[in-house]
Amino acid sequence: MSTDYQQAREALGARLRELRLSAAGGRLTGPLLAGRLGWPHSKVYKLEGGRQTATGDDLRAWADAVGHPDATDELLARLRGFESHIRSWRRQLAAGHRPVQDTWNVAVDKARTIHAWEESVVPGMLQTADYARHIFLRYADLYGTKRDTEAAVRSRIERQAWLYRGGRRFHALVWEPALHALVCPPAVLVAQLDRLAGVIGMDTVELGVIPLGASLKVPAANGFWVLDRQLVIAEDWHAELWLDDAETVASYVRVWETLRESAVYGADAQNVIGRARRSLHPRA
Repeated sequence: MSTDYQQAREALGARLRELRLSAAGGRLTGPLLAGRLGWPHSKVYKLEGGRQTATGDDLRAWADAVGHPDATDELLARLRGFESHIRSWRRQLAAGHRPVQDTWNVAVDKARTIHAWEESVVPGMLQTADYARHIFLRYADLYGTKRDTEAAVRSRIERQAWLYRGGRRFHALVWEPALHALVCPPAVLVAQLDRLAGVIGMDTVELGVIPLGASLKVPAANGFWVLDRQLVIAEDWHAELWLDDAETVASYVRVWETLRESAVYGADAQNVIGRARRSLHPRA
C-alpha cells in the first residue's frame, strides 16, 4: 500500500477518534461506540488506527453515533480524497470490467497527448478485439469477477477512436517481452503483432519498442499512462492508482523519458515486431 494512501487513512482514523472523544453528551469509549453501532469493538480501533478502510456507510453511522452528523460531509470528502487515488480492483470489478473501461474512456476522451509504457502486454489503445478479449478473461479468472467480457471489449475498442481524431498524439513504449507473451493463443498474438506493425507511421501514434537486449537506465517495472502530463494511471495487482499531484506526475514523466532512450522506432521497431512474429507457429 502506498505511503500517501496509508497516511491519509491514518489521518481519517485520527479524525474519527477525535469525534469519538468529543461525542455529544460526553466522550465515548471504543466498546461503548461499538455497542451503539452494533460492531465488534475491534473495528472501531482498526478504523481509528488506519488499519481498515472505512466505507461511506461506516462514516455516516459513526458521525450519527457520536452525535456529530454535521461532520458527515467532511468525513466523506476525506474518503473520496484518497480513494480517488487508490482504486482497489475488488471494489472496481464488483460490477464487472465494462464500468472500469468506461471510466478510462472518459479520462482518455479529455486528453490531447498520452504517454504509455507497458512491459508485459500490448497497450489497450492498440489492442485487437481478440487480444483484449483474452486479457479480460484472464483477469476475470484471476479475480473471480463478473464476466462481462464482450461489453468490456466493445468499450476498449470504442476508446481507440481517439487515435483517429486530429490534434491527438499517442506516445507508446512497449518492452519486447510483451510481444512474445502468450496471454492469448498464438494465432491471436500474430494478428495483434500485425496490428502493431500497422500503426507505425500513423501521424497520431509514435510507437517505440525496447528490445530485450537493450541497455536500460531504469528497471522495466509496472506499466503506466500519463495523460496530458497532468494525470498518471498505474496498475498494481491490488489496485489501480490515479495520481494527479504535480511532483508525482513529473516523476513518472522522467521515468517514461528515461525508458524512451532505450527504444527503437520506425523500421527498427518493425524488425523487432517481425522477429516476435516469426517466433510464433500458430495452428490453423
